[in-house]
Amino acid sequence: MKVEIWSDVVCPWCYIGKRRFESALDRFAHRDDVEVEWRSFELDPSTTSVRASGEGPDHADVLSAKYGMSRAQAEEAIASMSQSAAGEGLEFRMDRSLAANTFDAHQVIHLAAVHGLQDQVKERLLRAYFTDGEPVGDRETLVRLAVEAGLDTVDVEQALETQKYAAAVRADEAEARALGISGVPFFVVDRRYGVSGAQPVEHLLAVLDRAWAERSPLTMVEAGSDQACGPDGCAV
Repeated sequence: MKVEIWSDVVCPWCYIGKRRFESALDRFAHRDDVEVEWRSFELDPSTTSVRASGEGPDHADVLSAKYGMSRAQAEEAIASMSQSAAGEGLEFRMDRSLAANTFDAHQVIHLAAVHGLQDQVKERLLRAYFTDGEPVGDRETLVRLAVEAGLDTVDVEQALETQKYAAAVRADEAEARALGISGVPFFVVDRRYGVSGAQPVEHLLAVLDRAWAERSPLTMVEAGSDQACGPDGCAV
């Protein structure tokens, strides 16, 4: 069974949703038969990346300007988000987070998929942004983070230099639009069910169970009965 997850590495609910999905998957009886694929979604393709604190507005200022709230309200929203993250075992340090254009990060995640390291790279980039205050929009930093997660330096450098996976990122985003995905995280389970947002673990687990039940063959509760008709007729 395949689960595709559209998300961005600068999306707080995507990180929280990742943890909740992992918890659901741990409780899923058929977890070893689930293939997970991370798909690309840019929250704001127009974002300009910064490399160090002070080069751009802080997160509270961004929220205040974007949603028309006061700085105090923005800080309260950040604190609430950080508390939700802590409930999933995550440490959010939004005061460290640096504005980042994530197009190249998504390309690195596509490269990681080729080498079977997609989840490791995705996790490293999320932690880099939300906890470590790393500039994930900076290519030099991206290479280092990807190598820390297991990729080869030359492979990452060449992929970014040639924009090898640019078309794959655009294809993911086009498919998201075709599916009507306007927010992330968004989980597509076996191309049967779509789940929007960082839903509770129990809800995600229920979707996995339902999708599995609908794809699995029938379970025989009685076998060997002669009270049935077959291709050779009926035994009477």
